[in-house]
Amino acid sequence: MDFLTSEAGSVSREATLYVSTFSTLLAIINPLEVLPIFLSLLNGRSLAEHRVVAARSCLYALALLLFFLVFGAFILRFFGVPLSMVRIAGGIVLMKLGFELFAPSPGGGASLTSPGANADIAFMPLAMPLMCGPGAIATVLGMTATVKRSGSEVASYIAILAAVFSAMFVTFLCLFFAGKLISKLGVAGIDAATKIVGFFVLAMGVGLISDGVIEALQMHGMATLH
Repeated sequence: MDFLTSEAGSVSREATLYVSTFSTLLAIINPLEVLPIFLSLLNGRSLAEHRVVAARSCLYALALLLFFLVFGAFILRFFGVPLSMVRIAGGIVLMKLGFELFAPSPGGGASLTSPGANADIAFMPLAMPLMCGPGAIATVLGMTATVKRSGSEVASYIAILAAVFSAMFVTFLCLFFAGKLISKLGVAGIDAATKIVGFFVLAMGVGLISDGVIEALQMHGMATLH
């Protein structure tokens, strides 16, 4: 009975980790905010080229996120940076992004210079920094920092990996059908969705900071687990 209870608790933890990582990544990437920039950069190009660039940009962003998922913790350990500090730093980044999304600047939206004729817009600016920017990187590192050394560590990494793939797949679908989504939602709809997303990003940032502070205090013997 205790074994079944332990297994159910483990599954619940992995499910929670998947949902929190997926929702946070999707909120940070915010495909609805990327849509107008994506369409403006590809203005005058064919629908087929739109879809090719959508696929390539999402693949680039996925590769970048996977790099930080696999090697991020190793690099931090190599330089002796505690994972609790990563969670605090990641939370600060998420809070900043959340504020910017919730209360955008009067200019509205991101200002990007037009890329050169030979520039690969799928990599820059679409994959980086629009999809895989500081917020997304901080989210992956922060969620990786929640993985404890236990028998379920592999399952936790699988949950994070599945969440990364899911978020990028949803982003790809949004870019694939960018024209239809823009016509359906309109500017007001995208602005409203961005504000809602910003609020949840802000809340996730506060949560990461709180968890990081508690973990840092526990490392120094200033707090106890309950």
